[in-house]
Formats: sequence, structure tokens, C-alpha cells
Amino acid sequence: MTRGSRLQREAAAQVRSLLVQRESPAGTHLPELELSAELGISRTPVRAALVLLADEGLLEFRPGRGFFLKRQLREADRDPRGGADVDAEQLSVSIARDRLNGRLDDDLSEADLMRRYGVTRAILTRVLRQLAEAGMVERKRGHGWSFLPAISDASGIHDSYRFRMIIEPAGLLEPGFAPDPAWLRSIRTRHEKLLEGGRDRFSAVRFFEMNAEFHEGLARASGNAFLHKAVVQQNKLRSFLNYDWTYGADRVEVSLREHLGILDSIEAGSLEWAAALLRRHIELAGDLNPPP
Repeated sequence: MTRGSRLQREAAAQVRSLLVQRESPAGTHLPELELSAELGISRTPVRAALVLLADEGLLEFRPGRGFFLKRQLREADRDPRGGADVDAEQLSVSIARDRLNGRLDDDLSEADLMRRYGVTRAILTRVLRQLAEAGMVERKRGHGWSFLPAISDASGIHDSYRFRMIIEPAGLLEPGFAPDPAWLRSIRTRHEKLLEGGRDRFSAVRFFEMNAEFHEGLARASGNAFLHKAVVQQNKLRSFLNYDWTYGADRVEVSLREHLGILDSIEAGSLEWAAALLRRHIELAGDLNPPP
């Protein structure tokens, strides 16, 4: 079995996690271009990742048609070599927590961060790269990093939700808006299953992941790559800054039903109404009061 390069193995781990998160059924088609856009990595490592997963027996390659999932992946199918990803996630949480609590200055030194958190340079570099992609930090001229203005205070959070209220509904009204029917069915089924399971099954982390996929999926369906990238970046910011994200069961249930209402309107072809519902959904999620 071909092990592939580090980048290819990381891409394969990302594809695995995405398929587990989506609960994609056996036979699901995995278009390279779609995965590349969703994961934010180039098409070449995505294709190599699919080849690696096919070598492992998880995917089937059909000439002229591409790669297909041979069976539904479960939590146990996440990459067992992903320990570094766990370390990186824990470091991201620690940096986000310390920044929000005022324990990190605007300027960062890699040496200081390695001593502070007791991590290797490889793990730190990976996390700083992720934070840079999310628009939280930037490399300084010479050495070190700096935090960028983010959504870590009331003003930033307000501006973030106002920004999303502008661009996300607009995506539904783009001339090229065309959601994948298979994705619509999948995301609807997962929303309904979560609701059917009762409030005791509501998981903040699980809902946050599915919520991010919902909003990114609609943005991707707009056909506007810039709009999709903006929504992905907003979700990355929220994932870092909401390390202790918790919603009560009431709010989770309301959000799930709001999502389903938006899907209903999209499937009925009422895109203007769907856009209005999406705007109101974001407004309520941000607890914003529109100006009179």
C-alpha cells in the first residue's frame, strides 16, 4: 500500500473526517473538485488522498467516473495516525482561550509559544498556519507573528454576523446557485435524525460541525468561489473562537428547524424566501437587533 507524502496523508485524514462527519452512505460519489473546494486544499493532494484511501479499500475507482465510497465510515475509521491532529486541536483551543482571556499579547514569538505550551515546532507551525488561513494571525516581517483584529469582542462578533447576513443570503440569489441534490438529501436526513433522537442526543460539537457544513454547503452551491471562501473563513474563525461553544437544547432545536425551513424553500424553488429565512436565521443566531 502506498503511504504517500505527509501532505497527501494529511489530506487523506481530512477526507476521512469529512466522510465520517457527513455520514456519507456507501456508493457516494466523491468529486475531486468539490472536495478540494470544501477542504481548502489543491486538487493534486486531494486526488492523491483518494488514491491512498482506495488502496486502503475504503474507496472504489471507476474509470471515467471517479471515486466512490465502498461503505459508510464510522468514528473508528478516522485516521489512526491523527495524533498530531489531536495535539494541534488542543493547542488551537489553548491559544484561543488565552487570547480571549487577555493572556496573549498582540505579537507572538514561536520560541515563547513553544515554551509556554510545551509543543514541538512542527505542531506549532501547523496551528499557526491554520490560524493564518482563518485570518487570526499573520507572519511579521522578519520573525514572529501578530494577531489580527478578529471576532473576539462584542464589536467583532457583531460585525461578523452583519457580514454573514449580507453575503450568505446573497449566495442563494446568485444566477449559478445549484445545490447538489445528494447533499441536500444528506444534510436534511442528518438534521431530521438529530431532531428525532431527542434533546438528550444534542451535541454542541456535532451540531457546530453540521451547522458549519450547512452554511458552507449553501455558499458552495452559489457557484461563486469568493463567496464560498468568505463563508469558510468565517466558520474557521468561529471554530477557533468558540472552543467552549455551548447552546442550550432549545436553541439547538430551533436552529435545526430553521435549517430545515430553509431547505424546504430551496427545494420548492422559492429562493428569495429561502434567502430571507437565512438572513433571519443568522440574525437570530447572533442575537442582533436590526436598526429601526
